[in-house]
Amino acid sequence: MKVVRDNRKARNEFQLFEKFDAGIKLAGTEVKSVREGRVSLDESYCRFKGNELYLISCDISHYAPAGGINHNPKRDRKLLLHKHELNRLSGKLRAKSCTVIPVKMYITDNNLVKLEIALATRFTKYDKREKIKEKDIQKRIRSVGKKWIK
Repeated sequence: MKVVRDNRKARNEFQLFEKFDAGIKLAGTEVKSVREGRVSLDESYCRFKGNELYLISCDISHYAPAGGINHNPKRDRKLLLHKHELNRLSGKLRAKSCTVIPVKMYITDNNLVKLEIALATRFTKYDKREKIKEKDIQKRIRSVGKKWIK
């Protein structure tokens, strides 16, 4: 498995609950751009249109050698999930105030482009402060431990 793009911004701003692996319906030039790593997941999210889930606002850049035959970089892309996974996601979205966000895009050993998506809620400012405080405490504990070892 080769990770093409990781959405670190999502990990900092959202609390991730449940993760799913989804296939993506891509054009040929999009696949070549993904293999080159020319993808941005920063502002993207997932939304239901009817009974299908779509990746919205994901930027896959143009593939230069394709010339005039290229794709729209910001088009909506259909995500491929099993029906029971789609039903589970839609049920949880209706029940909670959650959103579905892409966490990372990767290429499998079989050369398939996959997207890891997650149910998530946005951190409040209080939660962010607590997270920063916890990291700071852990750093201090590690630094004190190193002093005792010497």
